[in-house]
Amino acid sequence: MAKELVVLVARKDPFEQEERFQSSLEELQSLTETADGEVCKIITQKRDRVHPATYLGEGKLEEIKEAAEDAEAELVIFNDELSPGQLRNIADRVGVRVIDRSQLILDIFAGRARTKEGKLQVELAQLQYLLPRLSGQGTALSRLGGGIGTRGPGETKLETDRRHIQRRIDDIKKRLDTVVKQREQYRKRRKENRAFQVAIVGYTNAGKSTFFNRVTDSQSFEEDLLFATLDPLTRQMSLPSGFLALLSDTVGFIQDLPTTLIAAFRSTLEEVTEADFIVHMVDASHPDHIQQEKTVLKLLDDLGAGQLPILTVYNKKDLLKEDFIPHSFPSLTVSVHDPIDRKRVLHKIEEVLKEEWSEYDVFVPASEGKRLQQFKAYSMITSIHFYEDKEGYALHGFIHPHHPLKHQIL
Repeated sequence: MAKELVVLVARKDPFEQEERFQSSLEELQSLTETADGEVCKIITQKRDRVHPATYLGEGKLEEIKEAAEDAEAELVIFNDELSPGQLRNIADRVGVRVIDRSQLILDIFAGRARTKEGKLQVELAQLQYLLPRLSGQGTALSRLGGGIGTRGPGETKLETDRRHIQRRIDDIKKRLDTVVKQREQYRKRRKENRAFQVAIVGYTNAGKSTFFNRVTDSQSFEEDLLFATLDPLTRQMSLPSGFLALLSDTVGFIQDLPTTLIAAFRSTLEEVTEADFIVHMVDASHPDHIQQEKTVLKLLDDLGAGQLPILTVYNKKDLLKEDFIPHSFPSLTVSVHDPIDRKRVLHKIEEVLKEEWSEYDVFVPASEGKRLQQFKAYSMITSIHFYEDKEGYALHGFIHPHHPLKHQIL
């Protein structure tokens, strides 16, 4: 199937850094390719402020129209969120379909959602985005006769569409509420069982799913595409000391994520706020990795997860051309495809935890097998000795300061 030809358009604010502008443009290109489009031309304009009606000036729109005609492109994508009026006016001027960055991201998400919840969330975000963009917005909808406050016979198709969409939005919100409640129950159970949770976060395409799959031997979707993972997956993994933890793979972050999507994926991202520990995966080979790192840290802050212990893993060291200087600490520079490097990550998680946790020594009689198992599962045991004369085990290790088992340690 031939790919759809696309013209990309971006406005550069004079105060925006060139690197940030270029990286955002490259991201738009990757997004377009992820959505099966082929970029045939990129048009940029330096412009102080956005034109309220047409976003760019008349001359630029003419240039876009000619470029689209010359390249036989069927679609123009703007690297910014356009208002409903701007979208309509630009489409009228350039004569081909026009969408903005937000709609592109929503389309990709729609193609990627696997679970019922993921699909509902994307549909909700799409409808919320579409509602103000139905044609004819802003004009008073005709209501012929019928007196004040009644709908009258002259209801337009537009109003019917709107009511239909609004009903669907309300319906999805109700269904999502149920899913969120179930998820909260599930989280509560995990908390009661004192399961230790590690969330992998990071910019889209940093290698999160690859790490997740190798460490948990699972089959989550991994591909060199933006937003390969949409639905959070949780699996058990074992740290080198034998300590068991739950690992969650989360949706990839991106700069300028559409607001409707942040709201829709709140519950997906909330997995992160429930975590006890965060592994922040960064694509070290990306030219703009520092900006990407900051984007993720800001989003974590916004979600209220900024205070959690965090290990930054700089991935893709095999693609680095020069010496790499980490931007955050504690950190490791690795290639998650390398089994030795994956072990280093797991050891480093334990190292960071030891600094956060309480050190303990405890003696467990051999007859208390269940208690011994609990210490193995819920704490990091660094040494274990069996004393025949006392018939029991002397354990030395580290435990979460608020874990119920801690009360049993004298």
